[in-house]
Amino acid sequence: MKIGNIRVRPAILPIAVFLILTFILLYTVWVTGDRNLLIWGIPALVFILLIPLVLNYMSQHQYAGLVPIYEAEAKTVRVNQVNLSLLAEPVRLVGIVEQTHFQFLNRPTFVVGDRTGEISVKMFTAPQEKIRKGDRVEVLGQVIKRYVAAGEAVINAVSIRKIEPVVTEDAELEKPQKKGRRR
Repeated sequence: MKIGNIRVRPAILPIAVFLILTFILLYTVWVTGDRNLLIWGIPALVFILLIPLVLNYMSQHQYAGLVPIYEAEAKTVRVNQVNLSLLAEPVRLVGIVEQTHFQFLNRPTFVVGDRTGEISVKMFTAPQEKIRKGDRVEVLGQVIKRYVAAGEAVINAVSIRKIEPVVTEDAELEKPQKKGRRR
């Protein structure tokens, strides 16, 4: 679903809860015959579905407003340069996605690597596009501690977007030639 230029994606968990509770409500009404349950049940189900959508929209809208600020202020870094001395600093990182976690909850965590190492990149909302393992991405975010009071440096991403892979002349020459079909 898209509202303006903000893409709103519900997580699978609220949808599953909505479906389970809808089944329970309909089954209870069918078994008991008490249609008064629908008076409070239907609005409750609507709110169970709407509240996560509204929260997702609000966070997506907030992050979209921060992207231009981070694009202007972010320092381009390599993975091995990210440490606690950069705490709360905006950074830009280009790398390859090596792992993805928790995308189904709209709170994804990515492990992004470059030739100097790998780092955890956390988001507190879903990215604007589907990010998969192996994608070359640009991350805009802020360096934070993994845990509130302790832990290693990680990046709290405001934006993670796919970028085109670097193509060199050597890579162009190494492309396999398509063979025609033999008859």
